[in-house]
Amino acid sequence: MLRHSMTAFAAAAALTCALSAHADEIVRIGHVAPLTGAIAHLGKDSENGARLAVEEINANGLTIGGRKVTLQLDAQDDAGDPRTATQVAQRLVDDKVIGVVGHHNSGTSIPASRVYRDGGVVQISQAATNPTYTQQGFKTTYRVVATDAQQGPALAMYAAKNLGIKTVAVVDDSTAYGQGLATEFEKAAKAAGMKVVSRDATNDKAIDFRAILTKIKGANPDAIMYGGMDATGGPLAKQARQLGMRAKILAGDGVCSTDLPKLAGPASDNVVCSEAGIALEKMPGGAAFTRRYEARYHQPMQVYAPFSYDAVYIIVDAMKRANSTDPAKVLAAMPATDYKGVIGETSFTPQGDLKHGAISVFTYKSGKKALLDIVKM
Repeated sequence: MLRHSMTAFAAAAALTCALSAHADEIVRIGHVAPLTGAIAHLGKDSENGARLAVEEINANGLTIGGRKVTLQLDAQDDAGDPRTATQVAQRLVDDKVIGVVGHHNSGTSIPASRVYRDGGVVQISQAATNPTYTQQGFKTTYRVVATDAQQGPALAMYAAKNLGIKTVAVVDDSTAYGQGLATEFEKAAKAAGMKVVSRDATNDKAIDFRAILTKIKGANPDAIMYGGMDATGGPLAKQARQLGMRAKILAGDGVCSTDLPKLAGPASDNVVCSEAGIALEKMPGGAAFTRRYEARYHQPMQVYAPFSYDAVYIIVDAMKRANSTDPAKVLAAMPATDYKGVIGETSFTPQGDLKHGAISVFTYKSGKKALLDIVKM
């Protein structure tokens, strides 16, 4: 009886070893964005893009180093809060992710980047545009969007040359993103000959802008430039119209969402906004990606899904070139990235910025987002 038991045990052990030898290696990729709060719709849009990439890669099969790999998306919510962002970043490092797509806001990406630097984990932001993010000298920081040092001047030059704006009031939401974009715009506006009549600051949770707008109304500027997100930019545009102001509302990618008409009402038609990347309809894989996204999620995209989607593929591309799932080897492969995806060709400067950035300029017509121009940087 004992001999039979030992034989059965040995057979079971051998089977377990055989199954283990052929078991898929699980590799986690992190994604971080605000999934709660005023801009949760933008964060979820980004997560959807990353998840679609993971699902496609798994369906097509991935083999690294002769072993089949299954990806898992480790999606986290930083609520757009810097302190939460660092906690989430440490959690992902502890979870041994191979790379992270995130964070969404500049104000969360910058503090979180120090955690990833210490952990030796590549971080690709799908949305952070503040130049400081990649100016810290970290080998782990990358982004797949243009910077505010490009976006602000592009918006200012378009306003001066194409809209005939001569006077402008500047307002920001006191975040790293909003302040950075507004400052870059202001510098470029002055250089282009515009007069900046005022500079004001609010906060990223404000919903009542009547005091600031009433003050600005007295100066009667041709435009108001707002550095912030759609959750606050929408009410600002709506209240400006309610006060009888005719100034154009200029804004960056944080405002330039599909949801803006819901937040601003008819006043969205008075908004001209920039996006730190090529417009979806001009992206090489934009049309096909849109069909796949809408078939999977049954809703329209906002802004960032194509960027987070490509960021996942870029991490996997580095894995393939390194022929390894070791985060250190994947990180070492990142500088040589030359990837063609939905958003176009992606390669990086030594700092982790795009070598060839582009800025798209949009307006809204009858509540629909409409492309005006693309500015190559």
